[in-house]
Amino acid sequence: MIRTATPSDEPVLHALWARCFGAAPHLPALYALDEGRHHRTFVAARHDGALDAAVVYVPRTVRDAHGAPHRVGGIGSVATRPEARGRGLVRGLLAAATATMLTEGCAWSLLFTDTPDVYGSSGWRTFPRSYAEGLLADAPAAVPGVRDAGPADRPALVRLHAEHNARRPLTSVRTDQDWRVRVPSWYGPDLWSLVADDPDGGLGGWLVARRTGDRVDVLEAAVATGATDRLGDLYAALAVRARAAGAVRARSLLPVSADAERMLSRLLRTDTVVRGSDTTGMYRPLLAPARSVERTLAAPGAAYWYGDSF
Repeated sequence: MIRTATPSDEPVLHALWARCFGAAPHLPALYALDEGRHHRTFVAARHDGALDAAVVYVPRTVRDAHGAPHRVGGIGSVATRPEARGRGLVRGLLAAATATMLTEGCAWSLLFTDTPDVYGSSGWRTFPRSYAEGLLADAPAAVPGVRDAGPADRPALVRLHAEHNARRPLTSVRTDQDWRVRVPSWYGPDLWSLVADDPDGGLGGWLVARRTGDRVDVLEAAVATGATDRLGDLYAALAVRARAAGAVRARSLLPVSADAERMLSRLLRTDTVVRGSDTTGMYRPLLAPARSVERTLAAPGAAYWYGDSF
């Protein structure tokens, strides 16, 4: 039976996510951010209360191609017990989620996945996000003015992020709850979070990166107006840390811009740079015309940051 969740389902949901995703202690905390989470959680339930599958719709405020905010339905925490797979349960749950997203005024829906075939038959389509990858550039032993971010930096980071993304297409508008729970959950202690100090005592830049095997991925960055060179300093400092940790390559997922391209040589050896597309993102137009959604996805500078994941 497909139905919406109830408060009594939460322990069973947590167990399902733990079984499907392994150690993911941040999921219950993220789930609790939405006060209306139960009617936005769709489950395939048995008569004995066991859950075979679940899909969660997370409402987010995302900017369009012109920087205007719209309600978007994020799809996340999709899980199916291994023995219940292949029965079309997720397709039914996505249909229920879509109906609710339409009722609640979502312009479109967004998700990120390594298994796009699961969602393609339900109307979601992939979209590309460009990246640049190559061998790590040679870097000095230390980069003055760059350090690890700390809890005391949060107010300055909030301001810096808001300034950097004030009109950026595809970017989620972060709330205080996001900064307190969502961002720390995705940018935890196993990632590098670096800040570049300005001489006046403020922050000139911020960068978040994650090591995966012998590669380090740049997940998010923000620089103050007129401080583009600080991105180069952050890149160079990341190269130092990445080399010390055993990485030999890097991938920047930042949106293409003239300033970002100018700084790229401080992270990647220019003669090794290759360009590619990440296609883990998927979208489905709902109340907004498909053409409008596609303009947002393809707009210059468009970025959905990893720290805003569902």
